[in-house]
Amino acid sequence: MDLTSRVAAPRSRQGKGGDEGDSMPFETALEGVESIIERIESGEIGLEESLSEYERGVRLLKRCKDILKRVEQRVEELNAELSKHDEAEAD
Repeated sequence: MDLTSRVAAPRSRQGKGGDEGDSMPFETALEGVESIIERIESGEIGLEESLSEYERGVRLLKRCKDILKRVEQRVEELNAELSKHDEAEAD
């Protein structure tokens, strides 16, 4: 299991009221955003549907940002652990 999928695992506190992207893997959410952008920019959907898709895109982007933030925090934790290990070995 790679780091991204571990971090993207559903949170236990999420229940029925969660957004559509709450348990969605990062890559799937990002693909969704890219698809929405393409459809809006191509003009294949009308104004009202564009707004609805834009709202969905914002939710997906929030999901991506949440995952990236958790990944960054975890990498920082791992780097701190590695630094401590290296310092202990140097002593």
